Amino acid sequence: MTMAAKDDAGMRKQGPNGQPSPVLCLASASPRRRALLNSIGVAVEVVATNVDETPLPGECAAAYVERLARAKASAALGHTALPVLGSDTAVVLDGRILGKPVDEADAHAMLAALSGRSHEVLTGVAVIGPRGVCACVVTTTVHMRMVEGDEIRSYWRTGEPQDKAGGYAIQGLASVFVEQIHGSHSAVVGLPLFETAQLLSKQGVSVWSARL
Repeated sequence: MTMAAKDDAGMRKQGPNGQPSPVLCLASASPRRRALLNSIGVAVEVVATNVDETPLPGECAAAYVERLARAKASAALGHTALPVLGSDTAVVLDGRILGKPVDEADAHAMLAALSGRSHEVLTGVAVIGPRGVCACVVTTTVHMRMVEGDEIRSYWRTGEPQDKAGGYAIQGLASVFVEQIHGSHSAVVGLPLFETAQLLSKQGVSVWSARL
C-alpha cells in the first residue's frame, strides 16, 4: 500500500509539529470534550464559540441541547474547512434545566436538590459536514446519594463545581456522590462517544485516525 493509499484509508497524517493533523473542528473550548475525542483517536482543532445559552420559553431540555449543539457548530463554520462538531449538556431535575451555578448559594441549592434523587443528563451533539447536519440527543439517568451540607460546602471550596452544569462533575471529585448511572457515562462528562462516532462516520471522519 502506498503512503497516499494509507492516507486515504484514514492513517495518521502529521502536521508540521509532528502531531496528528486535525480531522475535525471542535466548536468548544471544553477540555473534557477535547479529551474524549482524543480518547477515540480523533485529532481536533478548537474554535471556541459564543452562543446565547438562555432556554427559549416553553423549550424542553432535549430541544434545548440539540438547538445549542447545532448553533455552536454553525458558529464555527466560517473559521475552518473541516467538519465541525458542536455539543451541549444539561442537567435536568423534575423537568427543570439546571445551568452553571452563579455562586456558592446557587451551587448549594442545586446539589441539595439533587441529593438522594435521580436526575437526567441530556447531551446534544451536532456534526456539520458533507452530509449537512447530523445530530442526536442522548439521555442518561444519574442517581446521587444523600449529600450533606458540609460536603457541599467543602466541594465548592475545591473550585470544581463553579463552571459545571448542575454544579458537579461526574468525572472529577463529585464522582463520590454518584451512586449509579443508567446510560452513557461519557455523555454525562460531555460527549456520548458511541453516538458521536456514528455521527462522525456519516460525515466521513474516522475514529482512531490519530492512533494508527
